[in-house]
Amino acid sequence: MNRIDIVFAALRHRGRKALVPFITAGDPALEATVAVMHALVAAGADAIELGVPFSDPMADGPTIQRSSERALARGVGTTRVLAMVRQFRERDARTPVVLMGYLNPVLVRGWDAFAGAAVAAGVDGVLLVDLPPEEADAARAIFTSHGLALIALAAPTTSAARLQRIAADAQGYLYYVSFAGVTGADRLDAAAVLDRVARLREKTTAPVVVGFGVRDGTSARALAAGADGVVVGSALVEAIAGAADVDDAACRAGAFLAPLRAALDG
Repeated sequence: MNRIDIVFAALRHRGRKALVPFITAGDPALEATVAVMHALVAAGADAIELGVPFSDPMADGPTIQRSSERALARGVGTTRVLAMVRQFRERDARTPVVLMGYLNPVLVRGWDAFAGAAVAAGVDGVLLVDLPPEEADAARAIFTSHGLALIALAAPTTSAARLQRIAADAQGYLYYVSFAGVTGADRLDAAAVLDRVARLREKTTAPVVVGFGVRDGTSARALAAGADGVVVGSALVEAIAGAADVDDAACRAGAFLAPLRAALDG
């Protein structure tokens, strides 16, 4: 069991829902990322998704696209992202860290080299939004040999056959995209999402978390009612984007996340 499995097992035992914030590494500033990560944990994060900046983030809406562009302009690539995780691990050996991004930065290093470097830095899982499940078996085998979870995505448009495969192969947790589209959109139909999540949970033993459309405590609590947790990304990235300095970024992150934690626990 890696940190993801341990944390979700503990949450299940305690009857709590997972709160998983997403931030883009290197935004709003290079030196702010680790401080923001610690602030998120202090505010109630159970795991952290750390976005690897990419030049063509096709699954992301304008907010995360802009954050990725800003981070790339600061020279943030995979090497710096892994250095941030190593620094985070100097104070936090418990909270799972999942890298979220795209295939190209992984392919540049090679599957095995990337997995080894990620685990050495303290990464627990990787979510690659443009890796089709039909092409994921070889990558999953390599990641598994290093103790790294390959997090799978499912969406409302996922076919029944593909969904069955994704559910059977899920590691760490299964990320359910609440609607077809890009991150940051605002068209959440909680009842419809929960119906699909219920059917998905029947097909897998992995925890199911819901992302896209989670913006505040109300939406987080509504979706968590039928899922094992929620992911919040664009709204958080937007909240910290204009931070004046590291302390301000950390303060904004904590202030944003704490009400979501309270809503989930309430």
